[in-house]
Amino acid sequence: MLKNYITIAFRNLLRQKGHTAINIAGLAIGIATCMLIMLFIQDELSYDKFNEKADRIYRINFIGKLNGEDLRFPLAPAPAAQMLKTDYPEVQEATRVRVSGSPLVTYENNTFKENSFAYVDSNFFQVFTIPFLKGNPKTALNEPNTVVISQELAKKYFGNQEPVGKVLQFKAWQQSYKVTGVIDKVPSYSHFHFDMFASMSSLEESKQPVFVSFNFHTYLVLPKGYDYKQLEAKLPQVVDKYMAPQLQQFMGINFEELKKKGDHAGLFLQPLTDIHLHSNFQHELEPGGDIQYVYIFGAIALFMLLIACINFMNLSTASAAKRAKEVGIRKVLGSVKQQLVGQFLVESILLVSFSLVLAVVLVFLAIPVFNNLADKQLSLLSFVNPFLILGLLLFGLLVGVIAGSYPAFFLSSFQPIEVLKGKMTVGGKTIGLRSALVVFQFFISTNLIVGTAVVYEQLTYIQHKKIGYDKDQLMVIHDTYALDKNEEVFKQQLLRDSRVASASISSYIPAGPTNWNNSVVQPENNNSQSVTTQQYQVDHDYVPTLGMEIVKGRNFSKDFPTDSTAVIINEAAMRAFGWSQDPLNKVIGRFIDNKGNKLNYRVVGVVKDFHFESLHRTISPLLMFLGDNGGSVIVRSKTKDVEGLLSTMKNQWSQFGSGSPFAYSFMDERFAETYEAEQKVGRIIGIFAGITIFVACLGLFGLATFTAQQRTKEIGIRKVLGASVFNITLLLSKEFSKLVLIGFLISVPVSWYAMHKWLENFAYKINVGIGVFVVAGLLALCIAWLTVSYQSIKAALTNPVKSLRSE
Repeated sequence: MLKNYITIAFRNLLRQKGHTAINIAGLAIGIATCMLIMLFIQDELSYDKFNEKADRIYRINFIGKLNGEDLRFPLAPAPAAQMLKTDYPEVQEATRVRVSGSPLVTYENNTFKENSFAYVDSNFFQVFTIPFLKGNPKTALNEPNTVVISQELAKKYFGNQEPVGKVLQFKAWQQSYKVTGVIDKVPSYSHFHFDMFASMSSLEESKQPVFVSFNFHTYLVLPKGYDYKQLEAKLPQVVDKYMAPQLQQFMGINFEELKKKGDHAGLFLQPLTDIHLHSNFQHELEPGGDIQYVYIFGAIALFMLLIACINFMNLSTASAAKRAKEVGIRKVLGSVKQQLVGQFLVESILLVSFSLVLAVVLVFLAIPVFNNLADKQLSLLSFVNPFLILGLLLFGLLVGVIAGSYPAFFLSSFQPIEVLKGKMTVGGKTIGLRSALVVFQFFISTNLIVGTAVVYEQLTYIQHKKIGYDKDQLMVIHDTYALDKNEEVFKQQLLRDSRVASASISSYIPAGPTNWNNSVVQPENNNSQSVTTQQYQVDHDYVPTLGMEIVKGRNFSKDFPTDSTAVIINEAAMRAFGWSQDPLNKVIGRFIDNKGNKLNYRVVGVVKDFHFESLHRTISPLLMFLGDNGGSVIVRSKTKDVEGLLSTMKNQWSQFGSGSPFAYSFMDERFAETYEAEQKVGRIIGIFAGITIFVACLGLFGLATFTAQQRTKEIGIRKVLGASVFNITLLLSKEFSKLVLIGFLISVPVSWYAMHKWLENFAYKINVGIGVFVVAGLLALCIAWLTVSYQSIKAALTNPVKSLRSE
């Protein structure tokens, strides 16, 4: 019997090639999209879980408020790790990471810039599970000036030579490091990726007993089953015992008075596995993900699968309705209801099986493109799991039974005489259910259209927003500290080129990776008004080179030797200090060490607020000081011959024989990279929105087909009575337009709320006006009309004689 069912099923599927192809394709696309999103979500949720102690590792974060400004850092003071291990027995291990720039590393005649360098404590590899290929993870970093490198780095420096025991030169730091271990590559789903781990004991800063400076990413290992909230509840004691006295001693800040003003400071614990998706801190080791996007993509996957299954049911029913007379003849010839149900179920399950196979093929083909788009390393091998495979097969069986049962029971329940006379009708409940499904499809589709439009508008707004400096025609020459004393000479050579408008030496760059220095300053003789500020070390040409606007006072000038103790502040700093009138010549006390010593700086100018951080955050107070803090040369060009200028710069660079490669970037590209994550998400949402709308249209096509078949005689009568093709098309399209309109109206409040929640992540954002909803509704309506028009026109063009001949 089963063999007969399958044989007949193949014949029927081949007889209706168009419907079969659409049905298989629609379901396959839905399943493939769902599988692809599940791979993405699985990757996002798997971050840092490769560590054997992942469920016991916690990071210390600092959260506080000073003078009304929120402070959030994933950092802790240098002595916090050892202090916690000593004072609290539940802390089994404590280890630190200190990022310290991108050093130039030399071996023999080869010099490379290493962007993935960090200092770590000697027990780092006992806390984090990173496989060692050579050396002993327990002792590799016990000695100062030792380093563990990745296998990839070992190959780059030493080729096929034995790496352990080799010495690497850090000439700019005047230090040498001996290679004591080689590790495998840090997994892609880690919240940090370093290729070079140097011994923390080499870093003098790591030994300082200062609790008011936050520079170390610090991790604790707690006992199995221990509730970390118990330790977190004890951390205020650390603040009172260690931090508060140093605040009083070094900065003259009374912690109790701070708390009375509403300010606060505290240490908090964050589970290691939460870092990637649940951190919104500044100064993360790497940009993380966002749990909101996991929820968004999860919802898209679920809705996409629902829409695909709904379409499958719609198209199956529409296709099966054509076989009403076949069912009637079968029943006349003795087929019982169970046999007819079995036949339809086998056909449905067969279609689902084909769809599953095609879905796997589509995912296999799409993964490379998706990886490139989302900057991931997803693999279909993630699904090579007995439980997942079994789940996929059970899912296919379930969808096949549900989708096939509806047309099976629907058609097998008719009386053969009525069916053979062509009197088969569809009840109001059936129409209501199918209409509700279409409303649901276009509710989802409209939400995705609105979401895509808002994301695009916000990203466009960011790219074109006035940011307070001119990022066009600006380029950054990197690693100029390798020139040592010739850094200024190199700058002067550039300025002699007629294609260069201006140049400035500073490692503080307002877009992309840069130096940062958060410090507390105080107005002269006013310890109670401490302000946390970002501080830039710049030269005389920094402000004009970046095209910033001085709104009060003046820029630094070589005509004023006293500018060595002058400061330029931004408008946000002026507001933070409460200097609403004239801030010029006001004095700011700047701490120059951890002992509370200060130097006073006189305000000589106020620069118009400019964005030096992501537009996710409001502009914070900024101070600019004259200082010898090289590392980069910022160049403003005034030529279209950028390639020629870069070639000249490269030649000039090579003449100094620094051993460092010539490297550069453009300021506008650095700015765009700041929002790369949002841009990727926007593109992915746009693609999935298009796919969802396409699959929804397949469902609408199925409903249009079904409706046209049910109203064949009505259309014939209307044509006999003089109705035109346009009248018939409008008649059929009108019903679907109502469904689309209902879906649109339901989607408006939902999409408005969702987009406002997303935009809350930005301090500077667009206003979501009514226009985006109107456009989305019209677009959904046009898509629906185009989809329905084919079947409507086809039905309207049918010869009425054919549709009325049984009458």
